[in-house]
Amino acid sequence: MFKENDTVLYGVEGVCIVTEITERQFRDQVMKYYVLKPVYREGSTVFVPINNEALVSKMKRILSVEEIHQLIRNMPNEELIWIDNDNQRKEKYKEILRSGNRKDIIQLIRTIYLKQEELKKIGKKIHAADDGIFKEAEKILYEEFAYVLNIKKDEVVPFIFHQVEVEEKSKNV
Repeated sequence: MFKENDTVLYGVEGVCIVTEITERQFRDQVMKYYVLKPVYREGSTVFVPINNEALVSKMKRILSVEEIHQLIRNMPNEELIWIDNDNQRKEKYKEILRSGNRKDIIQLIRTIYLKQEELKKIGKKIHAADDGIFKEAEKILYEEFAYVLNIKKDEVVPFIFHQVEVEEKSKNV
């Protein structure tokens, strides 16, 4: 159960603040809703019916600074999850985005990024569907990292690279 002023990650909406819990009449039924305000999309409001488990399950508590650092430390060790079959890959990647599991989202970003780099070397590009999923995954993850770490969204990638570099240097000492 969430309460007012909680910060959550809500599906593809990204980081949201629970601004209120309210009741609204819909047809002949009164329902309770979480009212979410996306942090990075001004003017947008999302209503999540409290009794709709499928929608409420998309609301994830925001990560802590330490949890983000732990995810970044583990990033180089994450397995790649490339699937050769386009349709299977698309379904699996969409499932990962829906789950909201940040570890899986990092695996997804890392996998597509490395595949993109591999294809670039031979003058090719990734499929448009993979690129769309990649951008959506980046948006979800980078908005949360930026919000929690109190940095700008465009500072997230340099921050991650710096942290990985520091971690690698400490292993080699």
